[in-house]
Amino acid sequence: MQSRSILSSERASTLPVLSPAYDPWDPIRSLEQYDKHVLTSVEFTITNLCNMRCEHCAVGDSLTVIEPDKIPLTKLLKALDEVEHLETISITGGEPTFHKKTVQDYMVPLLKYARDRGVRSQINSNLTLDYDRYAVLAPYLDVMHISFNYVSPEDFHEVGFKHAGHSVSLEAATKLYDRMIENTRRLSREGMFISAESMINYRTHHKITEIHELIREMGCLRHEVHPMYPSAFAADLPVLSQAEMRTAIHRLLDTRDQNMWMLFGTLPFYACNDNEEDQTLLRRLRTEPNVTLRNDPDGRNRVNLNAFTGDVFVTDFADIPPFGNMEKEKLDDIFNRWLHEHPLNQRINCHCSAAKCCGPNLLVADMYYKNVDFKSRKAII
Repeated sequence: MQSRSILSSERASTLPVLSPAYDPWDPIRSLEQYDKHVLTSVEFTITNLCNMRCEHCAVGDSLTVIEPDKIPLTKLLKALDEVEHLETISITGGEPTFHKKTVQDYMVPLLKYARDRGVRSQINSNLTLDYDRYAVLAPYLDVMHISFNYVSPEDFHEVGFKHAGHSVSLEAATKLYDRMIENTRRLSREGMFISAESMINYRTHHKITEIHELIREMGCLRHEVHPMYPSAFAADLPVLSQAEMRTAIHRLLDTRDQNMWMLFGTLPFYACNDNEEDQTLLRRLRTEPNVTLRNDPDGRNRVNLNAFTGDVFVTDFADIPPFGNMEKEKLDDIFNRWLHEHPLNQRINCHCSAAKCCGPNLLVADMYYKNVDFKSRKAII
């Protein structure tokens, strides 16, 4: 492991800057490099605790108020060290920074490991807690990913505590909202790469341009846009039609800051669709400056590892049972079984080199394309 760290430190110093031309989380890169999907990304669910209970939370059903002990850090690092082609790690929750002890004992060491090995890192956080617990992560972190779907404290209050189970005052919510914005601005000024994700859903589609402007004002370097995942708390929320989604995206493209990186992910529009409106939007997305379309990494080049049980999942939010455990197998071996044997993966495991597309994820396929065989279709380019 020591020799790998030395070599990887040299590699880290020569890695390109994250940009529209270099997005190591996109599985199309490793697919083109190895001519097959390989495991290059590991996501850790590091906590099930959170200070919010958002209406749209895709892991809401797993959130708790107490949690068991985590697997020893040494075992998590050993599992990472066994991944041959590791390029990125992500840390998610819950709110990963909920406990300072988790920050100190797990997050900082995981980020240091990634930095030493030349691996990119990302944390998914709401940035509503005290600044110091984020600042300590900054020297080792590549991307701070936040969810931002609001235009006012009232929005934040209504959305962010829908499932709190108790009354949360507007005053208390406003304090968290203001702290989130101030933390984002301060960390951005200090050089942190902050990527703000907005979902296009029934609440946001008509005000996505205003949300974008706030994200720009906070100093974020990237704005991510994804459809709402119909999972956990979000499972019963109204589903946006594809026409409404297309309209919102066009409106955003018309008014956005063209100097900011816009990343669209898991959109339900594909080059093999015969819908001309889909094709028009895709052509625009392919030719707009500083706009990228990321293929969904879940199950393509990434697995989710539960830091409490060692269970391995295709994603942190889909209602799919684990398909392995790090205590019993190497992550590469578990991933290969998912890739070649699991019936769910066989449904959507397609690739179109002409469109640089890895097809839909399971949630998008179930939401918009039931009974559609993507493997039998070809791109219209």
